[in-house]
Amino acid sequence: MVVMGIDPGLASTGYGVVGTRSGRLVALDGGVIETRPTLTTERRLTLIAAQARELLDEHGCDALAFEDLYFGQNIVSAFAVGHARGVLMLLAGEREIPCFSYTPQQVKAAVCGHGRAPKDQVARMVAYMLALPEPPTPDHASDALAVALCHSNAAPLRAAMGGVAARTVSAQ
Repeated sequence: MVVMGIDPGLASTGYGVVGTRSGRLVALDGGVIETRPTLTTERRLTLIAAQARELLDEHGCDALAFEDLYFGQNIVSAFAVGHARGVLMLLAGEREIPCFSYTPQQVKAAVCGHGRAPKDQVARMVAYMLALPEPPTPDHASDALAVALCHSNAAPLRAAMGGVAARTVSAQ
């Protein structure tokens, strides 16, 4: 199973691709899709889509796992992140790749054992779990790998339960 974790954003969309080799989870790719704030929103979304399309084609992902949005009072940021998330979900839908969503607390608990772990602890645990020589950077890439790990570790249990999950997309 190949899972792409996504930490969506208009300026920086983190991605992390995790697969299984010899029964062990490994990092296949990770990084950030960045867009310049001087570009229009539609142009930024187009650039995110183009780069994400290449990643999906390259890795043949079986699932996309997103970190849920949480912005409290900042509606403008929530909309921008939602736009990026929507574009990525559309690409997944076109390829019939299922999408799943996890809260930041679920991701931190899956990777660190508790839902209030600081970012540096998440990055260190991601490096440990994926046998990376050092914690991944920047934070968006580390967070995306953590989301992919969260989903990868939850997938066997979800399959045993008959597909019950924190599913984001469902065919109507």
